[in-house]
Amino acid sequence: MSSDSFSGLNRSRFVSLEQTDFQRLEHAAYLKGLLKPFKGKGDLENWASQCRALRDGMIELAQRRILVQASAYPFRLLPVELAQQPTGAGTTFLRWRRLDRSAMGVALWQKMLLSSATPDSLIDDLFTMECQRIVHNMQISLTHSIARQALECASKMGQAEATYLRRLDVGSRPTPNTSTEAP
Repeated sequence: MSSDSFSGLNRSRFVSLEQTDFQRLEHAAYLKGLLKPFKGKGDLENWASQCRALRDGMIELAQRRILVQASAYPFRLLPVELAQQPTGAGTTFLRWRRLDRSAMGVALWQKMLLSSATPDSLIDDLFTMECQRIVHNMQISLTHSIARQALECASKMGQAEATYLRRLDVGSRPTPNTSTEAP
């Protein structure tokens, strides 16, 4: 059964993100930034900043659109919730977790979805939520990784420029006369 056929089975309570949600984040701008000639480390640092801002916008979008729905009735009655999990790297992913926070992971969602205690009327919405969570986490991961790579590249360009400038500086100094010519 295709994912499109799931939408017609029951009245949907969870609405996936749509193109208009992303337009506010100017998501196309960062992809165009990947395939352009970077003139120096400043260009790369600016692009990394744009990617980090995009990542942060996606995290805020999850709070505003995904988690608000996921924590509303009737989902708040379930034994598992969708929640944000910050990482040490400075990003935040969506994870399934028990209400008491004793366990986390997609296995909790799978168990809940397969449980006869989960109302049939929520199955489509829970499937849609999981698909949204998977895509959202991928988008967060990609924007975070691109920003990190751009900063690493900017650092390497800075090192290359420093070496280049040292060479130019050495080349402009007069070389000491080491010849043994007689006066």
